[in-house]
Amino acid sequence: MDEPEEEDELAATSKGSAAVQGASVRGTSVARHDTLTPAQRQVLDLLGCPPDERPRFDADLRQRLLLDLEDGLAGVARRLPADTTLWVSKHPLTQVHGCEAKFVAEHETPFAWSAPLARGTVTHKAIELLVSWPGHPVPLDVVDEAIARLANDASHLGDWLRTCGDAERAALRGEVNALVVSFLECFPPLKAHWTPVTESRVRIELFDGRIVLQGRVDLALGQPAGQVAGKVLIDLKTGGFAPNHRDDLRFYALLETLRVGTPPRLLASYYLDGGRPSPEPVTEALLDTATQRTIDGATRMSALLHEGVEPVLRPGPACRWCPLADTCEPGSAWLGGSDDLDAFSG
Repeated sequence: MDEPEEEDELAATSKGSAAVQGASVRGTSVARHDTLTPAQRQVLDLLGCPPDERPRFDADLRQRLLLDLEDGLAGVARRLPADTTLWVSKHPLTQVHGCEAKFVAEHETPFAWSAPLARGTVTHKAIELLVSWPGHPVPLDVVDEAIARLANDASHLGDWLRTCGDAERAALRGEVNALVVSFLECFPPLKAHWTPVTESRVRIELFDGRIVLQGRVDLALGQPAGQVAGKVLIDLKTGGFAPNHRDDLRFYALLETLRVGTPPRLLASYYLDGGRPSPEPVTEALLDTATQRTIDGATRMSALLHEGVEPVLRPGPACRWCPLADTCEPGSAWLGGSDDLDAFSG
C-alpha cells in the first residue's frame, strides 16, 4: 500500500506541481518530483486531476449509449449475410470515413509487413514490458526482448521478424530503441498505484455477435470510483499528429463506457517522437459523437463489403499509401498537385 503521507502525482493540477515523496516505479523506488524532467512534469500536469474535480456521469449512460447503438445498427444487422460478422475497430472506421475506395482495396489486399509498419507494434510491446521491468531498464535490452517475444508468436508479424534480413532488423531495432528512450525521458515513471494496464482489449458484441466492436488501448492509468471518472486512456503514437487520432480515442472511450459503465476521465494521444501528449476531456457529448460516428462507419462498411454499394473516392494524404495509387485518377491528380483534381470534386 502507499504510505499515508504520499500525494498522488495524478492528482496534480495544471495550476501547480504536486510533491512526490517516492513509490515503487518500474520495480524500483524512485522519484521525487524534482528529479523529473520538464517533459515528464508537463505530462503529469496535463494528465493529472484532483479527485474533487473529476466528473461524475449518470448511472444510465451505459444503457443509453447501448440502446443508441442498437437502434442505429439494427438495419445493418438484419441485412448482414448469414454466418457473417461485421468487425468494427478504429482502423477500418478511419478508412471508411476517408476514401471508401481505399477501404475496399485494402480489405481485398493481403497485408505485408515491413520495418516501418512493424515499428509501432514493436515499440508498443517494448513499452508494455517496461511497465513491469525490474530495476533500471536498459532500452536496447527491452527492445531485444520485445522483438524476441513477437518473433516467437505464430502470427504474420512473427513470420516476418523471423525471416527479415539483418539490415531490416537492425534498422527496426535502432528506430524502436530511439522511441523507447524518448518514452523513458519524457513520460513520467509509471507507479503501481496508478494501476497501469498496457494493451488492454475491449470487445463489445451486439445482436448476438453479428456486429462486434473491438479495440486495444495502448496504456490505461487509474480507475473509476463508482460513477466518478478516474481512468486516463493513452494512445502511443510513433508518427506525427493526424485528425483521426482523436476519433480513435473517442471510439475507445465509447467501448470503455459500454464495458464498465463509467467513462474514462481523459483521453490523450502521446507522441513519442516529440515527447508530448495531446489530451482531451471526456464528456457525454463526446461519447454521443463517437456513437454516431461508429453507427455511420459500420453502416457504410457493411454496405461496401456486403451490399454491393459503389465506393466513394475521396483523394487526400492517404493516397500515398493506397494500393490503387497507380490506377486511381483522382488519387494521382491529388499526389501530383494537378488542377485536374477539381474534376473529381463532389
